[in-house]
Amino acid sequence: MVQPTYSEVLGIIGTTLTMALLSTAISSVLGTIFGLALERARFPGKALIVRINRTLMGVPPVVIGLLVYMVFMRRGPFGFLDLLFTIRAMVIAQVLIITPIICGMVYSAADRSAGRIRGFGRTMGASRLQSQILLIRELGNEIYFAAVTGFGRAISEVGAVMVVGGNIRYKTRIMTTAITVLRNTGDYSQAVLLGGVLLIIAFLIQASADFIRRKGARADENY
Repeated sequence: MVQPTYSEVLGIIGTTLTMALLSTAISSVLGTIFGLALERARFPGKALIVRINRTLMGVPPVVIGLLVYMVFMRRGPFGFLDLLFTIRAMVIAQVLIITPIICGMVYSAADRSAGRIRGFGRTMGASRLQSQILLIRELGNEIYFAAVTGFGRAISEVGAVMVVGGNIRYKTRIMTTAITVLRNTGDYSQAVLLGGVLLIIAFLIQASADFIRRKGARADENY
């Protein structure tokens, strides 16, 4: 692999952030909705659904990447969409990986606290909708940490995005796949440098999110 230029590194960082932030945002919405709905629902087989979700939380990402590849390859059922080897395909794979993680974390938190929170809401005369809003507000920290965990998984993923994205230079190459290629070619100094940049970016984004969350919490308290 030719050493990446400064402009190419900026492009790789941009692709990485686009893929990680978009997949985390989608997964956070879906995972929170599914987690809260699963806690609220009462139906036969719920325990099985919970176990399946916990299994998916630990599924090897490359397996998800292979499934997405088979679905979107030219001869696959959705090959006509021409999504393979695009950022959109990478986001789809990441969403399938991250959503069960966030869903499981939100479900576990809600399962521990929902009864108490809803009981408090009922004593205060809250409607069902108001009690659900109260639950989401009270689980704000847990939902936030679930999203942060999902982001960490998204920005560090290699296998699935390599399979569906193809690691195409100037198009779908992200920092983790670039590091992998640099390591394979023996360019360890560049690989370590990119790894350090990746850690700094992840730290800054999570620190910024934490700052915004704390600022919002203080505003709510003052209100």
